[in-house]
Parts: sequence; structure tokens; C-alpha cells
Amino acid sequence: MLCEECGRNEAIVHIVQIGPGGRSEKNICMSCAARYGETILRAQQQNVSVNDFLRGIFGSGDEESETADDAVHTTCPNCGMRFQDFSQAGIGCSVCYETFHHELQPLLRRIHGSSVHRGKIPHRSGSAIVLRQEAEQLRIRLKEAVAREEYEKAAEYRDRIRHLEQQMEEG
Repeated sequence: MLCEECGRNEAIVHIVQIGPGGRSEKNICMSCAARYGETILRAQQQNVSVNDFLRGIFGSGDEESETADDAVHTTCPNCGMRFQDFSQAGIGCSVCYETFHHELQPLLRRIHGSSVHRGKIPHRSGSAIVLRQEAEQLRIRLKEAVAREEYEKAAEYRDRIRHLEQQMEEG
């Protein structure tokens, strides 16, 4: 396989970037890898983040950087915390989770392997959470059944969802 960078030499270095946009891979030769190595050293000396470096290698568009810039300037309406302060101080309040939801999703997936809680649920509030999760799973199944034109099955899912929603309203 030829180097995806220069197209002349055999590719022996494999770079993988996994981010919100999915997985990107690049195969490069030793000389291109050496150039990237020099770039990494310069980036470290200039305090450039690894994400910015990889964004440069994979050529992510301006849309992503604009989104990242927006995240840096986003402020929690409740406590006034900025997302850029999160790495030093942690979450400021419960509203921060909603405010920085899109920025926290990849972080939670990387740390915990998922952004959805799958552990034990407190008994006090557990029934509502379980009902909500079950309804969400049924909504997914409903969409799949409709896509497969299994309308009888879809009707069953719809009825079960309505029943769960009634239970949630009753408390």
C-alpha cells in the first residue's frame, strides 16, 4: 500500500483518529511520519493540543473548528461557568450537563465507554427512569418495525409506549 500523503513510498505507519465525526484512518510512509514527528515536537513546544494537531493531519473542515470555538465561548446560564473552565474546575452545577451536553458526550464515552448510565438505579426515582428507558427502547423498535413494514408489531409497540407514558404521568 502506498503512502496516502506523498503517494510514492510504502505506507508503514497507521494513524487512527476517533472523534465525534467518526473514525478516520491514514496510512503513511516513514519519511512522512518523520515530518509529522517534527510537527508534533513543534506543536508541543508551542502548546498546541493533540486534537488540533490531528485535525490538521486529517484536514477536518472549518465547520468542526467553528463548533469547537462556539463550545469554548458557551457559558452556563445558571452558574456562569465556561466550557473551557471545565477541565480545571469540573462541572459547576446540574445545568452545566445540559448546557455542555454536546461537548461532554465524547468525553463520557471515552471515559466510561458509554454516555448512557447502565448501572444500578435508586429505588426512589428508579421506576420513572426504568419506564423512560423502556419507552425509548420501544420507540426505536417501533421505527424499525415501520421501516420493515411490520405494522402489526409497530401497533403493539405503539400501544406499549402509550401504556408506559400513562404510567409515567400517574407517577
